[in-house]
Amino acid sequence: MSAYGHGTESEHSASLSSGEESAGVLLMALLIALIVMLQSCQTRNSEAVETSKSIDQSYNGYCKVAALHAELNSFESYSLPEFCTDLVVDYMKNGRYKSDLSSMVSIVEDYFKNVTPVVGGRDVVLIDVDDLLPSDSFYTNSLFYRFRDDGKEAKHVFLLEIYTKLRSGGWPLVLFSREPEKQRSVIVDKLIAAGFEGWSKLIMRSDEEMKMDTRNYFFKQKAIMQAKGYHITAVISSRMDALVGPFIRARIFKLPNPSSQPSMIDTPKAER
Repeated sequence: MSAYGHGTESEHSASLSSGEESAGVLLMALLIALIVMLQSCQTRNSEAVETSKSIDQSYNGYCKVAALHAELNSFESYSLPEFCTDLVVDYMKNGRYKSDLSSMVSIVEDYFKNVTPVVGGRDVVLIDVDDLLPSDSFYTNSLFYRFRDDGKEAKHVFLLEIYTKLRSGGWPLVLFSREPEKQRSVIVDKLIAAGFEGWSKLIMRSDEEMKMDTRNYFFKQKAIMQAKGYHITAVISSRMDALVGPFIRARIFKLPNPSSQPSMIDTPKAER
């Protein structure tokens, strides 16, 4: 073959080699560009998720403060912002409410395993009737009323368990209600129908007491009992107005309240 032919073949081979290298470089460049784009998208998505979480945490923090403020003021002349409703729904529907109720049963049981009532009936346990039979007025003044069916049955089961075990342990049970005295027969019938029997005393509000702030009402009733020589061993309620006041060595058990329970407010919302 002539020198010319050999030269042409060499140039052709070099050209193919150069083309393959160029294609390889191009593919590598495209791959790198694709990786960079994917990383950029992932970063933006991550930032969006973090921003969403940050917003949710801000809502959670605000709702927590608002709920505690409302509870400390007995929910009077105050209502939680509408966007806090989602937190109530989450708390009721994701099993946290039932779990908290179950935990409270265990806490009450553990405490009373090591405590026995003094013979004579002077050691008593106070229980909030509005937890045993949640009142319509309470539902109306709280976010919980919209979702009461989600936790009403569970609450009844757990509270009946606590109530029954306290009775079987010989504890005199004093029930206190926010309802007026004229509703006594109705409340009694409802308590019996729900399985809550054998209480020692049922305290209901007189006409004058209906004009009182509920905190002052409970304060007054507890002071009267202690002045008569009763020892309040424990108080069980989901609402703050019943848990404040004059107690001498009393154990306070706050039941979970979907409208104000801090653990409800701490529950993250579902990611959008």
